[in-house]
Amino acid sequence: MANQKTILITGATSGIGESLLQRYLANGYQVIACGRNEEKLKQLSDQNSDVIPLAFDITNIEQICNAANKLTEIKHIDILMLNAGDCRYIDNAKSFDGALFASVIATNLQFLGYMLENFLPKVAVGGQVVFVSSSATILPFPRAEAYGASKAGIDYLAKSLRLDLKAENIAVTLVHPGFIKTPLTDKNDFPMPFLLTSEQAANRIYQGVNARKAYLQFPKRLTFIMKLFALLPDFIWQSIALKNENNKRNDK
Repeated sequence: MANQKTILITGATSGIGESLLQRYLANGYQVIACGRNEEKLKQLSDQNSDVIPLAFDITNIEQICNAANKLTEIKHIDILMLNAGDCRYIDNAKSFDGALFASVIATNLQFLGYMLENFLPKVAVGGQVVFVSSSATILPFPRAEAYGASKAGIDYLAKSLRLDLKAENIAVTLVHPGFIKTPLTDKNDFPMPFLLTSEQAANRIYQGVNARKAYLQFPKRLTFIMKLFALLPDFIWQSIALKNENNKRNDK
């Protein structure tokens, strides 16, 4: 198809990434599907000829470079969707797990630099870069030191990059999802209000990216409540967050 658009999606083998892949395929895109699961990527490409499988680990610089070099026939990418990430918690702040902290920061933030180095040059003038961050950056949560810090870093990266890419007419969309049912969130041991499916999240992201919005935050009910608490004195949110954490511990 001569005018077919191309999107690259990281983390395309599960969760929001896989739902995004299906959403964009349904709308006629060619999808460069990135992930570590080679078997799943092959399955996806066997099911649809518009899927280009690209297996690599986003925390391995050499693999990132090799993956980018394999895209010799792809002259340009219309949308670079940086979705892959990790979510793990610091269970004991006093016995802070530095290795876990470093690993989450590296996966969610540090290696985005290498992704941008290798794939941003392929983004066409008039194209888009999409960062999937989190609504967790609105308020501090217990045990979320690593996850929250990494996502807050993504927010700043996206906002700064938006300024520098304006001259290239490349839009930057920053996505703040709330709680989405995925293999990552299935491990959470706390209430997740206004939980959405990955398909619902993908639909919202697709619509927002298609409209070239700078910010996407959903579900609105959750983000409105969080923003309201963020405006109030710190002690109000702290008392709520710590009460929920203490109740969870007492239930164990």
